[in-house]
Amino acid sequence: MTSRTTTRRTPRTLAVLVGCVVVLALVCVASLALGSKPTSLAQVADALTTRSDPYLATVVDARVERTLLALGVGAALALAGALMQGVTSNPLADPGLLGINAGAAAAMVTASAFFGISAGSGPSVWVALLGGGIAAVTVHTIGTAADTGASLVRLVLAGAVVAAVLTAYVQAVALALPRHFDNYRFWVVGSLGDGGLDQLRAVAPFVLVGLVVALLCASGLNAVALGSEAATGLGVNTVLVRASALAAATMLCASATAAVGPIAFVGLAVPHVVRALVGLDMRAQLLGCLLVGPIVLLGADVIGRVVLRPQELMVGVVTAFVGAPVLLLAVRRLGCRGSA
Repeated sequence: MTSRTTTRRTPRTLAVLVGCVVVLALVCVASLALGSKPTSLAQVADALTTRSDPYLATVVDARVERTLLALGVGAALALAGALMQGVTSNPLADPGLLGINAGAAAAMVTASAFFGISAGSGPSVWVALLGGGIAAVTVHTIGTAADTGASLVRLVLAGAVVAAVLTAYVQAVALALPRHFDNYRFWVVGSLGDGGLDQLRAVAPFVLVGLVVALLCASGLNAVALGSEAATGLGVNTVLVRASALAAATMLCASATAAVGPIAFVGLAVPHVVRALVGLDMRAQLLGCLLVGPIVLLGADVIGRVVLRPQELMVGVVTAFVGAPVLLLAVRRLGCRGSA
């Protein structure tokens, strides 16, 4: 990328990021005002300040907690997806590539069936986080090889194998002990409805560490995108950069999955949308993902609350419906640019 191109790109990137901040603020306001019953902005302000209506104040407090959880989870999933796609140079890579979702699900099944821990409880967050982390470490171990290219191929294959084995285990236990899975079947779809500050506090340290590591890896990933030889010539330790980025992606995805269950398409689709907006610079991509990820997840949650009033559609279902066409449009747009 030439300096002239960078100069042109910077004002556009800043404009995009400012626009994303504005959209995110609007989505947050909508999240506080919309639910099974709509609430006016004046009522929301009253509930947050004077709290003259205790019932309304309780409702708004729950929406505030839900909004904060969506902000953290959306950012974590989007960042994890961008890191995975950057490390593997695979535009179809997502956090599930490391078997993290399957590991968290297997841990939840084990805890529910054999230890009586219900999905959505405080201890379940730590159980799912541990399961996702163990699965990712297993995939990393199996996929490690001396040659970098072979390592990435083995990583993908190892992730597919580990995920398949863990998924089969989950199905086997669910069929053998169906009475334990009333809570689990809601968690596995992905929902913000039962989440709150307890889940957010439990995973916040891991999300923050993953965020810091991801930002530190951004420049190195830009060099890695030029090829291993070019990156090495620029003084970049490609092994360290890739390992750090994968560790950050694991921590971010495992934390998000532990808090609310596996959410589809956010980690896969958001990086495509962000690249279309800000370009290929990983630094700009990660900043964009920090904003667009929460916009997508929180927007999907708001849609799920209002589309079937007074019932609620789980956010994991909404992201699957919304994320698929968004991803197709983004890939098509990038493909058109590539052929131009």
